[in-house]
Amino acid sequence: MPDLFVYTDGACSGNPGPGGWGALMIARDGDRVLKERELCGGEAHTTNNRMELLGAIFALEALERPSTLTIITDSAYVKNGVTTWIHGWKRNGWRTANKKPVKNVELWQRIDEAQARHIVTWEWVKGHAGHPENERADELARAGMEPFKP
Repeated sequence: MPDLFVYTDGACSGNPGPGGWGALMIARDGDRVLKERELCGGEAHTTNNRMELLGAIFALEALERPSTLTIITDSAYVKNGVTTWIHGWKRNGWRTANKKPVKNVELWQRIDEAQARHIVTWEWVKGHAGHPENERADELARAGMEPFKP
């Protein structure tokens, strides 16, 4: 069975402002690439964090059957949120430790639901550090933003 890796990124021109998300999905057998799929999209008025979340959400939702995959993001917000913070938020009725509503709650609920049918490993990689697949995800996010720029 091939390994599935998904590289996600978000971009925003102004925060808030026009934004885009991107996802690069790669199925590999060892070092051999079997299949690649690129996804991107955007919104006219959004934030960087929302775009980072949507990159991962759309990638998870694009999978037609339950899968085992690794999602690599340069967003500590997404990685920490989905692997650590979300458990407390759910226990607290989608409130933070200091009882405030979770920002972007509808996206956190959507990512929670989207990953529930998969086995997902989350990894963080430093952004804009020459990681080829992360750079491609960034290019996709910028392409997704382009139609919404003034």
